[in-house]
Amino acid sequence: MIDVNQLRRGSTFLEDGDIFKVLNYQHIKPGRGNATIRVQVRNMRSGATFEKTYNSGTRVNDIRLEGSEVEFLYDDGQFLTFMDVESYEQPQLRRDIFGDDVRYLKENLRLKLSSYEGEIIDYELPTTVDIRVTESEMAVAGDTANNPTKKVTVETGLTVKVPMFVNVGDMIRIKTEDGSYVTRV
Repeated sequence: MIDVNQLRRGSTFLEDGDIFKVLNYQHIKPGRGNATIRVQVRNMRSGATFEKTYNSGTRVNDIRLEGSEVEFLYDDGQFLTFMDVESYEQPQLRRDIFGDDVRYLKENLRLKLSSYEGEIIDYELPTTVDIRVTESEMAVAGDTANNPTKKVTVETGLTVKVPMFVNVGDMIRIKTEDGSYVTRV
């Protein structure tokens, strides 16, 4: 058990049988009375995001998640299959758990899965991924004013705005945080 004053962004805790991850933390001290702690949390099982407010001094059950490095193998349309790089086990996760992040997954990509008591509840993508361009808009000659960009589609189906010099077949690096172009590899 830990005091809610010790919660920080990224902390995980157990409450009423649900596992929550802190996304945002705010300590509010009014002029009179006790301080309150307002945290934005995500339910790790359902994916729902909401705010919780606690009085200062309240305690929650702190938990530690076990992390394992895995390699993405394939997507069968309903499940994503991974391989643990140490034990060679092949856990499968529902595709909807990843939401839009599934467009960053390509074969042999390494990422981290977090589990609690054997149940996989969270994932952490690398900060950048290198993906090959499969489709590209045509660049217009002479269109060089104001840092022009064009849209390209990469092998995973993700659409990215890139500089005009990127062509079909090029490998580009994309930030997984916001889906933006970093560089040509």
